Amino acid sequence: MTEELLAVRDLKKHFPVTKGIIFMKEIGAIKAVDGVNFTVNRGETFGLVGESGCGKTTTAKLILLMERITGGTIHYKGRDISLLRGSELKSHRGSVQAVFQDPFSSLSPRMRVKDIIAEPIVVSVNAPSKTAVKEKIAELLQLVGLRKDAGDLYPHEFSGGQRQRIAIARALAPDPDLIVLDEPVSGLDVSIRAQIMNLLRDIQDRLGISYLLIAHDLPVVQHMSTWVGVMYLGTLVEIAGSEELNENPVHPYTKALLSAALPHHPAHIREEIILPGEVPTPFNPPEACKFHPRCFRARDICSSVPPLFRDIGGGHFVACHFIDDLRKI
Repeated sequence: MTEELLAVRDLKKHFPVTKGIIFMKEIGAIKAVDGVNFTVNRGETFGLVGESGCGKTTTAKLILLMERITGGTIHYKGRDISLLRGSELKSHRGSVQAVFQDPFSSLSPRMRVKDIIAEPIVVSVNAPSKTAVKEKIAELLQLVGLRKDAGDLYPHEFSGGQRQRIAIARALAPDPDLIVLDEPVSGLDVSIRAQIMNLLRDIQDRLGISYLLIAHDLPVVQHMSTWVGVMYLGTLVEIAGSEELNENPVHPYTKALLSAALPHHPAHIREEIILPGEVPTPFNPPEACKFHPRCFRARDICSSVPPLFRDIGGGHFVACHFIDDLRKI
C-alpha cells in the first residue's frame, strides 16, 4: 500500500500582465500553471517533464512556497500548506527541501561547507546541540560521498559534481520527507550525471525519502521516476508509471518527446515525429486542447472542447479526445 505524501489539485498560477506607468491596468494574465493535478507517494519519485516554459519550475516554486497560489490546493501530509503559519510553516519548510540546477549559485561562496550544511539544522524548530550538529554534518558528508574534512573548505574548491553533492547534503540536513529536484543534473558533465542520479536513488532506498523531479530530459526522468507527468503549456497531458510511459505512450506530445529522446537500446528507436510551429505563449494559449495547433492528430473538436483527463487503466491518465486511435500509432 502506498501512502500519499503530497497531493496537488487543480493548481493554478497566473501572473497578471499590466499596461500603463501610473495607472496600472491589468490586461490579461500569463497562465504559467493552469489546473495541474498529481500525487507524490512516500518513498517514490514523481517526475515532471516538458519543454522549457511549460510550467514545471513554477509548479516546484508553488510547492516550496516561493510563489503564492492563484487557485487550487496543495496538501502535504493531509494539510493545506497555504494555511500554515508560524511554527507550523517553519516546520513545513524543513520537511520540504530543494536541490537546484546550478550548485555554484545555490551555495554561498562566503560560507564553509560545514556551515552551509549546518544552517538548515540550527534554524529548525528543535535545533540540536553543537556536538549533534557536528556529528550530523560528518554523517551527511559521508552519505553523499565526500571526505569528512570537506566541511572546512569553500564551494569554489570543489568540482561541479562535488558541489551538487554538497547541495544534496544540505537538503538532507533537516531530515525532510520530500525533496524537490529542479534539473539536478542538467548542468553537469555526462559522466557525472549518472553518478549523481545513482546517488539520489541510493539515498532514497536508504532513507525512504520522496522526490519531485523537474527536468526537460525525458531519459533522466524515466531513469529516476516511479511516475512521470508530461506537461505542456501549464497543464498535464499524460501521467503514467515510468515503464508504462516508455512502452505505451498515448498522447501525441508524449510520443513526440519520446521520438526526440536518445533510445536506451537500438531496438527502441521510434518513428521520428517533428512538431510544427513553436510553443504558444501562455499569455494567450489556444482554446480547448492547448496542444491542438501543433498536433498531428488534431480535428475540429480539439479547438472547441477541452479533453477530459481520463484514467485508461493502471493509473495511466491521458488528456486527449482520441485515445483509442492514438494507441494504434
